Amino acid sequence: MFFLETAISVFIGSFLLTYLTIPKIIKIVEYKRLMDDPNKRSSHSSKTPTLGGVSFYYTLVFVLFFIHGRDLMDEAIYIIPGLTILFMTGLKDDLVVISPGAKLIAQVIAVAFILVNPSFTIHSFNGFLNVYEIPYYLYLIIAGFIMVTIINSYNLIDGIDGLASIVGIVILMIYTTIFYTTGEFFFALISISLNACLLAFFGFNISSERKIFMGDTGSLIVGFVISVLTLKFLALTPDAYDGLPFLLENAPLIAISILIVPLFDTARVFAIRIANKKGPFSPDRNHTHHVLIDFWGLSHKQASFIIGCFNLVFVVLFIVLGSKAENLGMVIFLISAVIILAYIFFKYNYNFTTLKQKILLKRKVGQIKSSIENPKKEKSKKNSKRDI
Repeated sequence: MFFLETAISVFIGSFLLTYLTIPKIIKIVEYKRLMDDPNKRSSHSSKTPTLGGVSFYYTLVFVLFFIHGRDLMDEAIYIIPGLTILFMTGLKDDLVVISPGAKLIAQVIAVAFILVNPSFTIHSFNGFLNVYEIPYYLYLIIAGFIMVTIINSYNLIDGIDGLASIVGIVILMIYTTIFYTTGEFFFALISISLNACLLAFFGFNISSERKIFMGDTGSLIVGFVISVLTLKFLALTPDAYDGLPFLLENAPLIAISILIVPLFDTARVFAIRIANKKGPFSPDRNHTHHVLIDFWGLSHKQASFIIGCFNLVFVVLFIVLGSKAENLGMVIFLISAVIILAYIFFKYNYNFTTLKQKILLKRKVGQIKSSIENPKKEKSKKNSKRDI
């Protein structure tokens, strides 16, 4: 079967399988009362079904089974164990909560299955910052760090309705285009399949009647697949870049631009938490999407749409610049953009204590205003009665 027919079949099959089974998951979750209870840092106010990511797992496994013949180095056999480990980890975290350390160990084990496959080995940085050939042990360290960072970054942005879906859709659209252009059809089909899952899930995630969250079950799986695609993109041979509209040495910067939203948000949140003498994984409402909602007064849909559009525009800008700009100039531009974004969002940070103080202060100010206004109203009423 030609790629186009296969891509259409994969997209329709993945979409329908996810769309038709999510209502069943919602019913089971509601029946078993496996709901996500809102807390003081939640963006939702009522109990909501979770475990939407369960549909991602079995859909991807089915797709990997049917497209297995298109992988040149048995990549599917190495992806499935990693998916399964993170599926079980996310499922347990959604149901009973596990420690960040245990979650990190599971991620490292899942990533190890990918790193041992020669298809993902990065042999050279192709002149990025004047770095060319790299030893195998350095590849393992760098690639492992990249994948774990991407998995956790994507996991952390899943905080409001629609955001993780929109950002994932944008990223997967770009990777679909890249892998189709370079002839890596197996990875293009994986991107199409997961994109179909996210599109089907998105409608439920923003719904007011049939709402469901993907949970850690979903965000870990999506983050893992995106990290696999990113590693494969960086491991492409030099001749594969001939059809891509940017210079070979700018590939790492293009990868960063594709993942700018989760990477910037994670770096910002970690910096704030460490500055406040807290652990980097301690929960708060300092994420970029929380800023747009809490300080700028945007709705979940508006914030998600703005962040998704920013991600797409940022990638397009970097691809255009990467077609001509030299490596050093691209690095300077990226650092400048991050500094500007960090400055814009610098003043928007707080912890639970300061948030409570702000709420109490507003209430006290409101009480004082009402106490001042009430006597004035009573006096005006008495004066009006006297005049009559």
